Amino acid sequence: MNSIENRRENAPEQPRYHEKLPVLMSIQAEQDLDSMMPDKMELLTEGLMELREEGLSLSYEESTLTGMEGTTTVLEVKGPRVILRRMGTVSSQMVFEEGRQHTSLYETPFGELSIDIQTSYLRHSLTERGGRMEIRYSISVEHASTGKNRFCLKVRRKQ
Repeated sequence: MNSIENRRENAPEQPRYHEKLPVLMSIQAEQDLDSMMPDKMELLTEGLMELREEGLSLSYEESTLTGMEGTTTVLEVKGPRVILRRMGTVSSQMVFEEGRQHTSLYETPFGELSIDIQTSYLRHSLTERGGRMEIRYSISVEHASTGKNRFCLKVRRKQ
């Protein structure tokens, strides 16, 4: 066996499209309400990464810590756009795109709300190996501002 064949044989297997890869995620969320001290939350959780032709998706189960137990969160990363979908006890879709505003419906056990998402900053370095993402945005609920938010995500492949 020559050295090229040996390197190919010993090289780590490249992930394939639509293969679900186990990952570890560190999620930090901060909400700065206009009249109160910032509210911070950090969650360390296991999840799945799926590579797609147009980008990648990350999914994880919410917990009692986030107040959304029974909800699955999926982040679809497609270039400069990120779509956050929640399904379960809470149902919503939030679209993040720097410099743009998107309106969506947020469904809770207590009723539905119209929310406007204005993204001021979105950067990520996510690949099949993991990486980071940061989103800064403001939310208006029924057209009333609720303050500024920051979402930071660190992802690494699970060994």
